[in-house]
Amino acid sequence: MKTYVLKPMSRRQAMTLLGAAGLTCAVAPAALAGPEDVAARIAELTGGAAGDDALITLDMPEIAENGNAVKVAFDIDSPMTADNYVKAVHILADGNPEPDVATFNFSPAMGACYATTRMRLSKTQNVHVIAAFSDGSFGSAEATVKVTIGGCGG
Repeated sequence: MKTYVLKPMSRRQAMTLLGAAGLTCAVAPAALAGPEDVAARIAELTGGAAGDDALITLDMPEIAENGNAVKVAFDIDSPMTADNYVKAVHILADGNPEPDVATFNFSPAMGACYATTRMRLSKTQNVHVIAAFSDGSFGSAEATVKVTIGGCGG
């Protein structure tokens, strides 16, 4: 077993290191995804094809008092047969550091296409649900969730 000897650090060296760390944190704020990032991700997922918004029922609150656990639920009208089923559902948000929030994969053996989850939203933003069908078509739905801080607006 190797023994390491810790060298003492002067107060000036400690303050220099702490100052540099603080400056780094202040200069590099967390970048959030924007509407253009989400639009690019949707175009990447769909290949530019237009989506049918009548197929997806989206259940989300209009106002979330606590952004730490915002419920998102979807139900997609699909026969879920071997010839016609939902392959994947993508949830995207335009105010998170990454636009991708969740991806759900489905198969015809499931018999129905619905799911519920919770996600963290730090501010008021748009949430998009994109469904990819087995025939290459897409469905989409969108909702705006207003996140309030302690019930005081946001």
